[in-house]
Amino acid sequence: MGTQGRILVTGALGQIGSELIPALRTRYGDGLVVAADIRMPPAGAGESDSLFEHLDCTQLRQIQDVVRRYRIETIYHLAALLSAVAEDRPQVAWNVNMGGLYRMLEVARQYRCAVFFPSSIGAFGPTTPREDTPQDTIQRPTTIYGITKLTGELLCDYYFRRFGVDTRGLRLPGIISYRTPPGGGTTDYAVEIFYQAIRYRHYTCFLRADTRLDMMYMPDAVRAMMMLMEADAAGLKHRNAFNVTAMSFTPGELAAEIRKHIPEFAIDYEVDPVRQAIADSWPQSLDDSAARTEWGWTPHYDITRMTSDMLEKIRAKLQGVSA
Repeated sequence: MGTQGRILVTGALGQIGSELIPALRTRYGDGLVVAADIRMPPAGAGESDSLFEHLDCTQLRQIQDVVRRYRIETIYHLAALLSAVAEDRPQVAWNVNMGGLYRMLEVARQYRCAVFFPSSIGAFGPTTPREDTPQDTIQRPTTIYGITKLTGELLCDYYFRRFGVDTRGLRLPGIISYRTPPGGGTTDYAVEIFYQAIRYRHYTCFLRADTRLDMMYMPDAVRAMMMLMEADAAGLKHRNAFNVTAMSFTPGELAAEIRKHIPEFAIDYEVDPVRQAIADSWPQSLDDSAARTEWGWTPHYDITRMTSDMLEKIRAKLQGVSA
C-alpha cells in the first residue's frame, strides 16, 4: 500500500515533473527518487546533483535497464505529447503516448512496480455531459491526445485485472503553474496570461472569452497524485482515471480576477481554431465525488487563492531573472 521504495518519474523536465519530483524527494528522500527524461537538464538546473537518467520511453530495454539498476518499485509515467502538439503530430503522439505507456506497463509487470498514469479531461469528448461530468460516462474523444488518454485508462485497467499491476491514475484538468513554461496544451492560456499581465498589462488569448474549462493549481495536482499513490488499495473502487477538480472558469473570469490585483490589465482575443475546437470538446466542470469518497480528495486552491499566489510567485521569479 502506498508509495514505497525507489521511485522513477518519467517526463521529469515537463510542467508536472518539475514540481512533482521536489515534492517526492521532500517526502521520501533525495536518494529514493530517480528523474528521467529524453531531454537533458539545462546547465545549473540542479538535476546534476541528484539522480537523473536520460530515458526514451519508447525503448523497452532502456526502461528495463533503469528499473532494474535502481530497483524501482513505483513509476510516475508523465512522458507524453500534450493536446495541441499532439494534434499537430498525431503519429508521433501515438508512438510516444501509447507506445511509451505500453512499454512502461510491460516493465512494471515484469518487475512488479506500481504505476501512476495521468489521464486528462481530454479523455472525454463532445458527446460527454459537459457540466458536472460524471466519473463513469460516455467517452468518445475526437483528438489524438484524448484517444491516447482514454486508451491509456483502459490499458491500465487491463494490466491491473489481467496481471495484478498496481495501476492508478487521475483525469487531470488544465494545470496552472509558475515554475515551468507551458508545453503545448489547450489550457496554456491560464499560465501565459499571468506573465503577460505582469510584464505588459495586456494579453491576447487564443480561446474565446466564454470558454469554460476545469482547472487546478499545481500544488493541488501534485498533492492529489501523492495522495492517490499512498491510498489504501482496498478503498479504491475505480483505481484508475479518477476525476479531480479544483475550479472552473473562463478566460474572461480569470482576467477579471487578475484585474483585482492589476486594475489596468486588458485582454483581447484572437481565437486559434484548433485549440478552440479541442476546448469545446472538453468538460466545463467535473464531478469528483468518487475521488473524495474513495481516498479523501479535496482541493486547497480556488481561483482567488490561486491568482494571488501565481502573481506573487511570478513577480518574485521575474525579479530574480532580471537581477
